[in-house]
Amino acid sequence: MANRRGDVMTAAIPLCVIGAGQIGMRHIEVAQALPSVDLTGVVEPDPSRRATLVAQGLPVVAQIADLPLHTKAAVIATPTPQHFSAARAAFERGLAVLVEKPTGATLNEARMLIDQAKSLGLPLFTGHHRRCHPFSSAARDILPKIGQPIGVQGFWSLRKHDTYYDVPWRCAPGAGPLMTNLSHEIDLLRFLFGDIVETSAFLSHAARNLQIEDTATLNLRFSSGSLGSFLISDAGASPWAFEAACGENPDLAVSGQDYIRATGTQGALAFPSLTLWQGSDGTATDWKHPLVRVKGAEFAAIDPLQEQMRRFAAVVDGGEDNILCSGDDGLAALEISLAATLSGQTGMPVRTGSVPGDYTGA
Repeated sequence: MANRRGDVMTAAIPLCVIGAGQIGMRHIEVAQALPSVDLTGVVEPDPSRRATLVAQGLPVVAQIADLPLHTKAAVIATPTPQHFSAARAAFERGLAVLVEKPTGATLNEARMLIDQAKSLGLPLFTGHHRRCHPFSSAARDILPKIGQPIGVQGFWSLRKHDTYYDVPWRCAPGAGPLMTNLSHEIDLLRFLFGDIVETSAFLSHAARNLQIEDTATLNLRFSSGSLGSFLISDAGASPWAFEAACGENPDLAVSGQDYIRATGTQGALAFPSLTLWQGSDGTATDWKHPLVRVKGAEFAAIDPLQEQMRRFAAVVDGGEDNILCSGDDGLAALEISLAATLSGQTGMPVRTGSVPGDYTGA
């Protein structure tokens, strides 16, 4: 297969997927559907799982060393504890890497991967795919219209089905919504509003009575001086969450309701509808004057994982990208997620740079 870049026809990027669990299979489907990607291998160490994949006609190998030599890129979709070892092995093979979030299990692991990628001159991205929706980049372009940012409020609450926690590891420390769901929200907030420099959190497990949290509230301080708050829960039923707003996940119910609101000196923005509130032309923007509602643009639905892989392949092919989550951005999202957990455990605010490098959040 070939891919057109500008006026030049280039060969499809030979890419492998490491790990063939639920998310790995999604990446495999995406790779098979993209003209710009040639799926050269699926790395799966489990013999019984490999047999199943072979029966499906997939190019399966047991380890990274067995991949075809012409492979240039890897998507790592292993369980989080294996991200570090899989990424290191991929770099040693000279592969560009896109690793599912989080970049590593700890900040130390993420930093070592970033250093290795830079020393080898290889691309490293983290799979925060929500950036790849067209309404996400559009929101970033629109935000200057609300003036100096003052604050942002987010609300993510989806009640996971009761049998979700019948699986033992989902009840173990580190398996609550802070470490499994929050990092996507943190990366999106950073993508839209910039660096976060301080985090404080309250945790609760009152709804499910497990040792892990089912609900958390966060206070965030951004480097711009603006403030944020966020509620995240997998015990409370609501129409407010990213997935419910945009229908990204076909397994989750769709509400179409905004779940983030931002305010600035000149207006406000609701996300992801991109509904903008601004003052009328020639009038002051203050509480004496009504704001005018401007309907947001509508975008065709896309598969964000497919768009993420398309962009990844384009970078491997020599292109540049300002949307994908870099290794450094992935590290920052991991740090704030861990900071929220640490704050909830200690009852103290946590500044960026003060999370121990070996802290796992458990």
